[in-house]
Amino acid sequence: MDASSYSHTIRHHPYFTPDEVDFLSEKQRGKLSTTQEEKARQQACAFMEAVGSRIGFPRKTIATAQNLYHRFHLFFPRKDHGFHEVSLAALYVSTKMHDTLKKPREILMASYAVRYPELAAKPKSLSGDIDMDPNVVEMDRQRLLGVERLILETICFNFTSRTPFPYVIKMGKALNASKRLTKLGWRLTVDCQRTLAPLEYPPHVIAFSGLYLASLLSTFEREPAEAHPDCKTKTDHEIMEMLRTQGSWERLFQVQVEDVEVIAHALLDILIAAAQNPTAATSPSTPSSPSPNLSRAQQQPHAAPVQSPWKPDYLVRLKIAMRECEHPPRDRIPLIDAREAERQYALLGRNEGTLRFLFGPAGAS
Repeated sequence: MDASSYSHTIRHHPYFTPDEVDFLSEKQRGKLSTTQEEKARQQACAFMEAVGSRIGFPRKTIATAQNLYHRFHLFFPRKDHGFHEVSLAALYVSTKMHDTLKKPREILMASYAVRYPELAAKPKSLSGDIDMDPNVVEMDRQRLLGVERLILETICFNFTSRTPFPYVIKMGKALNASKRLTKLGWRLTVDCQRTLAPLEYPPHVIAFSGLYLASLLSTFEREPAEAHPDCKTKTDHEIMEMLRTQGSWERLFQVQVEDVEVIAHALLDILIAAAQNPTAATSPSTPSSPSPNLSRAQQQPHAAPVQSPWKPDYLVRLKIAMRECEHPPRDRIPLIDAREAERQYALLGRNEGTLRFLFGPAGAS
């Protein structure tokens, strides 16, 4: 029987185990080392950040685009797709998911301004469009739409998306954390989208990890602050001591301390890399980046990098201290059997037979 006459079912895989992510990443990495792969990942995240900020996308659109980029390269080799085209396609899909839709041409023109700042200074018209060869623009548009189709297949055309940012605010209030700590947790959660953690854990766990790391950065190697007897707000030390130990808060918030620690380590690695390399681009809402309240005219693409508020050796000492008292990682069971998952993943991007995309794994309601 002709292969084109077969019917196949592919189920949406919302989250992966760390072992699954490592296995899939290694398959698509090719000849790149893990360091080179991480560098490429951060370049793409910075590019999406710059393009999204130039257009004026909200944080949820940029964060979801970064997550879509990470997911795409679990299934498709890096050598087959340049990070510019995948990044722009991820932004385009994200605009559909969050109802902040822009035409592909608008996204492309914003990307040209980021990639070619010398041309951005010479707009072609009052609309601000850059003087690009129409044939080049059309080729880039077609590539963007081609990658868009592949990204949609990786999410099984499921446009439902949740981000961790609302959870940071709600959990900060539930924990009686200070506004300063909650704000720092929110800004750290922004940079967590540059890691692979959102592929492995739901957004409320990401949010808790941002608050946990914020409490560590606010208390490590510092004297505990005295709590005011008439104040309901907990001190940073009280928040940190609660989140670093197992307790009733885990069941209350459906979070496990082992997962929180794993994500905090991944996020801390991002901060260490940024502190060691100040020229590395970070998100504009992170502690080591410009204030988001600056006007666009003030946020020059080639402005001098902002100094990280933490020294690299301080962050390294914090990481060592976290390792000394951390809980062993918990075992996680894949949502899909390994053999079945391998079969489904092999069907992505291929035009063979009829594909049925389901929004959830087997047994999901």
